Amino acid sequence: MTKIFVLDTNVLLHDPNALFAFEQHEVVIPATVLEEIDSKKRLADEIGRNARTVSRLLDGLRTSGSLHKGVPLPNGGSLIVELNHRSFVKVQELFGEMTNDNRILAVALNYSIEQQQLEQPKSVVLVSKDVLVRVKGDVLGLQTEDYLSDRSVSSNDDLYTGHRVLHVHPSVIDQFYSYRFLSVNSLNVVLKLHPHEFVILKDEMGTSKSAILKVNVDCTRLEPLYLSNDQVWGITVRNAQQRMAIELLLNDDIPLVTLAGKAGTGKTLLTLAAGLLKVEDERKYKKLLIGRPVVPMGKDIGFLPGEKEEKLRPWMQPIYDNLEFLFDTKKAGDIDKILVGLSNIQVEALTYIRGRSIPGQFIIIDEAQNLSKHEVKTIVSRVGEGSKIVLVGDPAQIDHPYLDSASNGLTYLIERFKSEGLSGHVTLEKGERSQLAQIAADLL
Repeated sequence: MTKIFVLDTNVLLHDPNALFAFEQHEVVIPATVLEEIDSKKRLADEIGRNARTVSRLLDGLRTSGSLHKGVPLPNGGSLIVELNHRSFVKVQELFGEMTNDNRILAVALNYSIEQQQLEQPKSVVLVSKDVLVRVKGDVLGLQTEDYLSDRSVSSNDDLYTGHRVLHVHPSVIDQFYSYRFLSVNSLNVVLKLHPHEFVILKDEMGTSKSAILKVNVDCTRLEPLYLSNDQVWGITVRNAQQRMAIELLLNDDIPLVTLAGKAGTGKTLLTLAAGLLKVEDERKYKKLLIGRPVVPMGKDIGFLPGEKEEKLRPWMQPIYDNLEFLFDTKKAGDIDKILVGLSNIQVEALTYIRGRSIPGQFIIIDEAQNLSKHEVKTIVSRVGEGSKIVLVGDPAQIDHPYLDSASNGLTYLIERFKSEGLSGHVTLEKGERSQLAQIAADLL
């Protein structure tokens, strides 16, 4: 049965194509939403870009008819812009003040009341990414939903990890050590494997016999890890997932690597160590480019004085902390002197990456979970010939107001590229920063 979906502003600012995501159903946009979108269209960030995209899409739909009377959508549904705000009386009795959120709630509530008076009523659903708007809608007796159409996975637990454990007969492990490879068919299990996925074989009899293997590009064989060195730029690998990460980071045939994991699992440190090895020691790449999105955790500190480098320093400090550890600096300011001498290491904010072409570089994008799908596409599409890009982040720690663990750019990239032979992914699980950091990541 056809439903009526009333969209909150944050849905369209998060995904302008949400206009077309409701198939054959009716989509209602309250006039308040247009006002809020209009107030955002001059912003120079992702929200401003989405606001302008929504404006253009609505302008294009005007050619099909009057928006306040309703126009057909390409997917078979229809769109109407609600102009009279409907009566605010019902909502005012509970929430009083006429805020924009309450005006949107009033539109949904009055649509619901109207439908209940019909012989064949339609379900009215308020769609919002604002939890409190959904809570208010529930108080009013409305059916409310989060916008889920753009989610790459249904939950963080469904995210591709890049590794799995298989319990096999000990003869299978012996066969691997004898021939240095295993055919996927020899495992006698039905598996959906991905290129460069790691498989940990364990003895089903309960002994300590085990092996770590990697799926080849064609997903036909399980092969040994090629890199035997457990030390990279002075950093010693401490667990199996870190070993897998180093395998991907140092493989020049894999130009796209994604690393996910909780705080303290060593994602950024391992990536920087691998990048320094490739750039400084092996000279495989001509420059190490390190960037991260400028998204604050908590209240923003406002405008900062000084030149660009001085303004960026607070945002980039986590990168400098890791570099100080890798270079074993003793005094404050030593890392700045080192980076001046090493002109092939560049720390940059992602604000300045649009329009660039970046060939022959080892590129590290830290805190990639705070990127939207569009921003990830913009960044990865900048990668030029002979470059390698590594995106690092924790999908559970989102500071962006319109993203969550299932809809952020890092999760999107992991899921879309997991079947591609030119990419590899590992989710790191064990914290190695300190015992306190591990307990905090698990309990807090």
